[in-house]
Amino acid sequence: MTRPTILIALAACWLPSITVAQTPSSTWNARAAASYLDVRQAWWLKWPTASRDHETSCVSCHTALPFALARPALRETLGEQQAGDAERRLVDNVVKRVQLWRDVDPFYPDQTRGLPKTSESRGTEAVLNAVILATRDARSGALSADARQAFDNMWALQFRNGDQKGAWAWLNFHNEPWEANGSPYFGASLAAIAIGSAPSGYSSSAEIQDRVAMLRSYLQKGADTVSLYNRVMGLWATGWLPNALTAAQRQSVIDAVFAKQRDDGGWSSSTLASWTRADGTPQDSASDGYATGLVVLALERAGVSDPRVRRGLDWLSHHQDATTGAWFASSLNKKRDPASDVGKFMIDAATAYAVLALTGAK
Repeated sequence: MTRPTILIALAACWLPSITVAQTPSSTWNARAAASYLDVRQAWWLKWPTASRDHETSCVSCHTALPFALARPALRETLGEQQAGDAERRLVDNVVKRVQLWRDVDPFYPDQTRGLPKTSESRGTEAVLNAVILATRDARSGALSADARQAFDNMWALQFRNGDQKGAWAWLNFHNEPWEANGSPYFGASLAAIAIGSAPSGYSSSAEIQDRVAMLRSYLQKGADTVSLYNRVMGLWATGWLPNALTAAQRQSVIDAVFAKQRDDGGWSSSTLASWTRADGTPQDSASDGYATGLVVLALERAGVSDPRVRRGLDWLSHHQDATTGAWFASSLNKKRDPASDVGKFMIDAATAYAVLALTGAK
C-alpha cells in the first residue's frame, strides 16, 4: 500500500464472554507480538505522511485500526494493568477528532486530492471512530459520551437512497483490500461490528432501528455478489449484529471459506478475491497471517465449532516469526520489500488479526 489507508477493519472476537470449542496451542509468543505492534504503532504516529491537522493522525486500516483492536487482547493475555503509551495516544487521537468533528479537516480533502475524497474520508473515518470507541467501551460495559458522538457522526453520513443505501462513502485509492471498488461492503461490515459490540444495549436502541434495518438490507443484498473476502467480513459482522446475513448466506460463506483452506490448515489472501497487482507480479499463493487470522476470527465469532477451525489456529500458533514476533502477509497491490516500513503494512494487519483469532479462542 503506497498511501496511508483509513481503516478497520474491526474486531472484537476477543471479549471474555466469547467461547468456542477450539483452544489454541501455547506455542505463540504474546509478548513478542505486543512488542512488534507497539513499535509499529509508535512509528505510525510519528510518520509525517500520517500526520493530519490539529496535531492528529489518520487511522490506517493496515496498522492503526488493527492495533487498536488487538492490543487490548494482548494486554489481558499478558496481565498488563493499563494501556501502553502507543495505545493511549491512538485512542486519544480518535477521541480528539470525534470531539472536533466539525473543525478538523477530512483525511483527504477534495481541494488537494480531488472529488469525492472529502465524502469518502468522512464516511470512512466516521465508521472507524465508532468501531474503535465502541469496542473500547465494551470492556468497561458502559458506552461513553465520546462513543455516542462517534455513532451520531456515523449515522449522519449513512446513505438513505441509491445503490449504497444503508452503507457509507468509502475511500477508494484502488488499493486492495481496504480502499478499492468493493470496500464500501467492508466498511458496512465494520459498522455492524461497531453497533453490535457497543455496550449499554445500544444496538437495540429504538432511535437507530430504522438505520440498522437499512444496514442489514445492504449487507444481505450484496452478500451473494461481493468477493469472498468481503463475504468473510459479512460473516464476522453477523456474529455481532444478528441477521446481518441470512442463515443461508451465513452457511454459504462458511462452506466457501472451508473450500479455500489449504492443506497446511491456513488460508491465502490471494484466494479470497480476484486481486491483480499493478506491477504485474504474481500474488503470493502460500498461507498467510492476514487471511488465516481474519477467516478464523470470523468463524469463531459465527460460533463455528469444527476441526478445520482448530487447524487454522494451529497454523497461526506455529507461523509467528520467532525474531520479530509478527505474522507474514504480502501486499496485494505490488511486490514490496517486507523489510521496509511500507512493506510491513500487511504484516501489521496480519499480526493483529492473528492475535485476535488466537486470543478470541480462549
